[in-house]
Amino acid sequence: MKMIFATNNAYKLKEIKLALPDMELKGLQEAGIMVDIPETGITLEENAVIKARFIYSKYGVNCFADDTGLEVQVLNGAPGVFSARYAGPNCDFGDNNEKLLKELESENNRLAQFRTVICLILDGQEFLFEGVCKGEILNAYHGKDGFGYDPIFKPSGFKQSFAEMTLHAKNEISHRGLAVQKLICFLKQKKN
Repeated sequence: MKMIFATNNAYKLKEIKLALPDMELKGLQEAGIMVDIPETGITLEENAVIKARFIYSKYGVNCFADDTGLEVQVLNGAPGVFSARYAGPNCDFGDNNEKLLKELESENNRLAQFRTVICLILDGQEFLFEGVCKGEILNAYHGKDGFGYDPIFKPSGFKQSFAEMTLHAKNEISHRGLAVQKLICFLKQKKN
């Protein structure tokens, strides 16, 4: 099966390709689609749908898109839908992590969860899949792998941050990994 994953994020593409070895999967750049789709939604669901609909309506190909947010309990779910731009419009992963660590400096409650929503458009029909990974925000960076908030997020029941795990181990339990597993189950049922 051929599919476009509506992302320009090389890290996300690598994670999802590992989880979908039987699919001919291309990111936007690999597919020759040089566009940065604006994420104007106010929820993760809306942003995933916006990106998938944009690709399907413009190129007419089966595709999926995701949006992911880190939701910190004591911050009432922030940064949430603004996770990628938490420290401002031209920020990077490090800026976002630094802002979050500073905001939680004097907090004892460090509970958080990552949530991913995937919107699949298959032959014109839309389907949504969600994955959630609960955990906590660490006091400092741990590990060098992964991306985004991975060095400061430790999933519940584990001693390592996402950035200290192998990609395979992370995919087994992560928000995106869980959403992708639901997507895979769905595609397998459609095939049979």
